[in-house]
Formats: sequence, structure tokens, C-alpha cells
Amino acid sequence: MVRRIDLIPGSIKLMIVLTYDLFAICSAFFLSYFIRVGFEGIQISWALMAVFSTVAFSTFVLFHVFDMYNSIVRYFNAKAFLRVQSLLIVTTVIFYISGYIFEAFVPRSVPIAFLVLSSVMIAGARALVSIIVDKKWFDEREGVVIYGASNAGRQLVHALSLGNKYEPLAFIDEKKRYQGRTVLGLKIYPHFKVNQLIKKYGQFKVLIAIPQVDPIRLKQIVSSLEPHALELLIIPSMSDIVSGKRTIDELREVSVDELLGRKTVEPIPELLSANINDKIVMVSGAGGSIGKELCRQITQHNPRKLILLDVSEAFLYEIHQELTEILSETQNNLIVEPLIGNVQNGMLMKHIFHKYQVQTIYHAAAYKHVPMVEHNVIAGVTNNVLGTNEIAQAAIFCEVETFVLISTDKAVRPTNVMGATKRLAELILQGLAKQEHSTRFVMVRFGNVLGSSGSVVPLFKKQIKKGGPITITHPDIIRYFMTIPEAAQLVLQAGAMGSGGDVFVLDMGNPVKIIDLAYKMTHLMGLTIQDEKNPDGDIAIQFSGLRPGEKLYEELLIDDHAKKTLHKRILSANERSLPWNEVTKIISNLNEAMREEDVPKIKQLLVDAPLGYQPNPSSIVKHKQIEESAIEERLEDVVYNAI
Repeated sequence: MVRRIDLIPGSIKLMIVLTYDLFAICSAFFLSYFIRVGFEGIQISWALMAVFSTVAFSTFVLFHVFDMYNSIVRYFNAKAFLRVQSLLIVTTVIFYISGYIFEAFVPRSVPIAFLVLSSVMIAGARALVSIIVDKKWFDEREGVVIYGASNAGRQLVHALSLGNKYEPLAFIDEKKRYQGRTVLGLKIYPHFKVNQLIKKYGQFKVLIAIPQVDPIRLKQIVSSLEPHALELLIIPSMSDIVSGKRTIDELREVSVDELLGRKTVEPIPELLSANINDKIVMVSGAGGSIGKELCRQITQHNPRKLILLDVSEAFLYEIHQELTEILSETQNNLIVEPLIGNVQNGMLMKHIFHKYQVQTIYHAAAYKHVPMVEHNVIAGVTNNVLGTNEIAQAAIFCEVETFVLISTDKAVRPTNVMGATKRLAELILQGLAKQEHSTRFVMVRFGNVLGSSGSVVPLFKKQIKKGGPITITHPDIIRYFMTIPEAAQLVLQAGAMGSGGDVFVLDMGNPVKIIDLAYKMTHLMGLTIQDEKNPDGDIAIQFSGLRPGEKLYEELLIDDHAKKTLHKRILSANERSLPWNEVTKIISNLNEAMREEDVPKIKQLLVDAPLGYQPNPSSIVKHKQIEESAIEERLEDVVYNAI
């Protein structure tokens, strides 16, 4: 086994270099005479040996004075080559002069031959070692193709050449003026010749070296590469590179946000800060996926104090530590209070609201996983319904200014307990909004968020990394997706709208067919799906059947009469609400059934309530038929989610 050069001790490497240089000088000296006069013409004399000694000694002295022996050979470049060449020219001049001094036989052509031979043997050998080590002949490096031959791509090649992980093979670039040319020894190919590269190099990773790519443009790049099942990585943003937070070779997976393919709509500053600026804000469920992002974004809008509430100590600790670090780095003096508590405890909620004088509440505490709530009906109703009622009543009692409920698309014509409880939570707030008090209640409804705990994206990613199979409930199942940061930003803006009792719906974009999502995620990790067309694929898909209460299609509106708002991605739903006395009757009946732990009765009460709850999926009639052709057209615009 060859020992890696960079692990050899420095003293041994210096000895090797000195020995080699002495051998090279000696060889170049006598070979130059051999070329001029032949073997028989070389006469070893005291004068000739004096010249040789002077040349050798002066070479070592010059190399030492100009720090050549402290240079790292594997980083030998053109600048170092010129330096060595300059020193050897000086040595050649000394060669001439010493011949006169010692009256030795030195034909004029001999020093010139010496210069050429010594340059090849000394400078050339160093360059050869640099090339060998740069190519990592002592290490197996993974081949990569760089997408983008502009400045960032060239910088990436230089950065990778200093590492031992990736070996650049070629460039891909869409600019015709680049295509077919060679940069840094790498040929530039057009994007439509990926198959040609695969035939030449086999499977490789693609490193996207476009630091400020538009989201739509990135989606187009990904869509062109995804069918080839090549793993994609991307360089950090230019702002991170310039600020020094990241280096250009700190490659990362293409994020979900970038793969969504939607241009970010600029937020309305007045809406973002209306419920936050100089106010005491509380987030319930602060340790959850949405709760965490709400907290992150709230800290950017100058609240007077931020209260974190969660029933999980571990999740609460995690978000508190994260926010503490962020605030420390940005020198923000915001006070963040982490509180362990359950929203079902009305007395505790009143105590917290009174003690901290809370002005705005974002209520994100809920049990959200459909199968889990379906098998834990009492817990789901207690937390999602009774918990919402308790914290809302406490908010009214303590004169909290604004209460924003995070709702879900599963509350629309629910087919599961979770959706039914969230719809009932909406009705509770709508009923309370009609009472005389100073609290403004707002509900924000949206679909699945990419990358949240328990969502399909991290599940698929985990299954793919384990080698499969990927489990999907049904081949035709479709879902709406939004990134967590976008959802949180829209929630903050929607919370500032409306006069009370309003239900706002977020524009989720186009639907995603889950089986297509599985294919794309697998391809973006450099693997293929095992199916009829590709029986030798890497990852299999298994269909497990719809889970209890699961829909094939999700909806966001109960009717089609949504109104536009100030924000183009926020709609105001015009939906039925109940008088507060009817809501209290439902809550009272649920409380009685809960005390009896009568799950069938609880479910029946949810069915009887005006929630549109139909627990039998087969009896569901879709509110709005989506034609197959329209689905296919929309799927062309869907995120190639990822990794």
C-alpha cells in the first residue's frame, strides 16, 4: 500500500528532496558534457570537480535563501516554476564564471545544456509530483461534473483541486460561446449532452456552480438533470461566500425551498410587523416545525419579548438554544422566555398571559399526524379542541390583542379525526369572535409543509438512504406543499388582516403527485426506481393502501367564494360559522363523552356536528373535480423535491 505523501514527516520529505536535487544537479552537469564531447571526451580533473562543487553548492544556497525547501511540492504552480527557473539561470551564470575562475574546460554549449537538463529534472519533477498528487493517484476521488463554467465554476475547480474528495471531469454550460471550449483542462459541454458524459464517465455527481440562481431557473436546471438519476449538489449563496460564512467548496444538497420553483413574493412589511413590533408575542407549540420557524421570523421584527410555550422540554430546549445563538451572533438583546406548559391548562394560560402581559398569540400547538390522532382520539380532541378553547378563553380573559390559529387543509370536509378537530377549533374561534371582548381571532389554513416532522419528504429521504422500499399509500394520491419559511411568513402577514373570526387560506401553488415526488427524490440522490420499465432499479416502491381517514385529494376551501386580500398569496375564505351557544353545546357533549372515555360516542359527536366530517373515505365526494389532463399539466410545474 502506497503511503500518502501528505502523511510523510517533513524531515524525511526534506531529505528526499535534497537527495534528489543533488542527483539532478550531478546528472545534468555530467550529461551536459556528455552531449557536447561524448563519454570519452570527459576528463575528470581537480578544476572540473571544483566547478561542479561550486555549481551544486550555489544551487543549494540559492534554493535555501529563496525558501524553495519550505515550499510544499504538491502546490507547485506556474509561479513556483518561474522561480525555480530564475534560480537555475543564476546557477548557469555561476557555471560560466566558475569555469574561468578555476580554468576548467567549459565549452559554451555545456552550461546551456545544463540549464535545460536541470530545469527538466528539478522544476519538471516538482511539477510532475504536483500533478500526480493533484490527480490524487494515491486516493480514489469521486468524479463530478460542474454545471456552470463562469467565474464561480472556475473557482470551484481550484478549490476542489486542493481537496481529496472530488475530481472535476467536465463543465456543463448553456452559453453557446463556452460550449466545445476547454477551461482549466476541462471541456465544456452543452446541457443536452448529459447522456454523452454518462457514457464517457459513468455515473457522477453534478455540482451546480451558480451562486445566485433564480428559483424558477434552478427548477429548470433540476428538471433537465433529474431524469438522468444524477446526484445534485449546489455551492453556497454568494452572500455567504463573501461574508466568509461558507467557502465555495462547502457543497450542500439542493434545498426544498429552491426546488419549489416558485418565485418568492415580497412580503408586505406593514403586515409582517403589525402584530410583532414592540409587542410581547407568544408562540404555543414553539418546538414544532411551524412553531420554530415562526419564532425565527418573529425575532427579526423587533418584538419587545418572545414567549416560547411547549409541552415538550426537549423541543423547547432546542428552539431556545437556537434562538439564543442567533440573537448572540446578531447582537440582539431580545428577551426570550422558554415556558413548559400545556394549552389544555386554562389556569396556567391565564397566569402566563397576565404575568407577561402577552399581546399576540400564534397558536401552533396541535396534534397533526392523521394516523396518530386516528388511533388516539381522546388525546386529539383534548389537545386540538379543548386545548384551543382553553387558551382562547384565557386570551379573552387577559385581553390579549390578537390570537392567530394555525389550521390545516384537512379541516375542509374532514375524513379523519385530526381534520375534524381542527375544523371544530376554527368554529370555536369563529364563535368567540362574535362575543363582546377585545381579542381579535384569526385563523390561517394551509396544506402540507415540506420538511416538517413526520412529513413525506424526510420519510422518503430516510427510506431511500436505507435502500428502500419507499412506501406510498396510493399511486394516485396528490398533496399541496409549501416550504416552512414561506408558510410562516404568510401566517405572520395573514394574522394582521381581518377584523375577527376571519379564515385565511394560503395559496399552495400546484398539487404534487406523491409517486412523482418519490421518483424525483430518488433520482436527485443518484439512484433509480425499480419498476416495469427498469426492473434492475435501485429502490422499490410499495403501495400500502390509504390509511384510516386519509384522502386522495386535499382541499383548502369549503366553498369557492374566497376573496382576494392585500397579499396575492393570501385569500379570505367565506365560510359558515356557528353561534357561540351551539359551539358550547358541542364542547359540553364532547366533555361528557371524554369523561366516559367513550371513543365511538366522541366520533359520533364529531360526525353530528356541522363540520362536514365523513369518516368513511369511500363516501367522500370530491368538491371540485380535477381533470386528468389538468393534473398532468400542473405536475410539469411541480417541485422536484429533495433531499
